[in-house]
Amino acid sequence: MNNKAVGERIKELRELRKMNCNELANKAGISPTYIYQLERGEKSPTVEYLGYICWALQISLAEFFSVQDKPSEDEVSDRISSLTFEQQRLLNLFLNSLNQTDADCRTATTGEAQKDR
Repeated sequence: MNNKAVGERIKELRELRKMNCNELANKAGISPTYIYQLERGEKSPTVEYLGYICWALQISLAEFFSVQDKPSEDEVSDRISSLTFEQQRLLNLFLNSLNQTDADCRTATTGEAQKDR
């Protein structure tokens, strides 16, 4: 996980807990400036400091790193940009089919629920 991804994860978890940077810094016992630098990807936390941040966020280090299957928006955008036109067209068709399948499932579920009444 690079500095930017670590920073994004800290910010994501902090915002989920409705905390601002100062609150997180105070709970973790570290400087608010350091939190800002981490969130912007300018610094890389030591395991010790990341442990303090995780404690303040009430999660374990394992939980902090557990959501890394999801690439960042920049990574997805870069990957799509590197595709050929034909690959982008096929990807678009695939994504549209997923949305259609989702809509079909919702319609089927709603229809069955109404039939049961």
